[in-house]
Amino acid sequence: MNDFVTWQKTAQAHTEAVLQQMLPETALAPQGLHEAMRYAALDGGKRLRPMLVLAAAELGNRVQAACEAALAAVECIHVYSLVHDDMPEMDNDTLRRGKPTCHVAYGAATALLVGDALQTLAFELLSRQTDLPAARQLRMLNVLARASGSTGMAGGQAIDLANVGHDLPQDALEQMHSLKTGALIRAAVQLGALSCPDVDEAALAALDEYAAKLGLAFQVIDDVLDCAADTTTLGKTAGKDADADKPTYVKLLGLDAARGYAEQLAADAINALATFDARATRLRELAEFTVGRKF
Repeated sequence: MNDFVTWQKTAQAHTEAVLQQMLPETALAPQGLHEAMRYAALDGGKRLRPMLVLAAAELGNRVQAACEAALAAVECIHVYSLVHDDMPEMDNDTLRRGKPTCHVAYGAATALLVGDALQTLAFELLSRQTDLPAARQLRMLNVLARASGSTGMAGGQAIDLANVGHDLPQDALEQMHSLKTGALIRAAVQLGALSCPDVDEAALAALDEYAAKLGLAFQVIDDVLDCAADTTTLGKTAGKDADADKPTYVKLLGLDAARGYAEQLAADAINALATFDARATRLRELAEFTVGRKF
């Protein structure tokens, strides 16, 4: 486990360094927008999605530039979604990653533009020239686009907002979260693997099964932590989902059963990696980390 913690810290630091380099500098006009983009994206977060990119890229001979573009792109999409989700028109939150949310710090209009700019930056990064075959690079763009749109993350958020105050059966709840949370986690794993020209279709399919289970496990634990952890630990407002009467796994299953379900999903994710050798160690450890996290 100590070896994983060292790798995790190295991956997080590498992600921070790549984002520092790839985000627009604050000296570049419009300075205020670029400052707010960097405020939202830097210095915080678990960086789970970039870690998944890096871990999946260990399965083959990755093209380094493509891998770094992928980890930055997937984090830009994730941060954009957080900035928009926190706004008053959505979840109306004031704390994210232990600091004031973007719209609190910079105003609603700037926060809206921050999300827009981070989203488009993600696709700019993925489209930059690398040594990856063109068809592979185009596939990476397609994977991220589908994961981000109306049949992915944005669609899941729309379903979530439409069901405030409603009780959803488990299959509908899982469908919602497979889009809202799971789609981008699946994309992160696919992007890391696709940055390796030698990772084949059979491996990509197994990785997608792993990521689908992991995405659900992540959301179940998120629901557990929303009930069981405090605001300081989470770095965001605890109890928001319950206060907003949102459908959650804890509401549906109860706290202990929800935690047990997350552990089963993580075990299923690890089982999906059975055909891989030790190069999938980090992916296995990330599944264990996901269900064992405290924030």
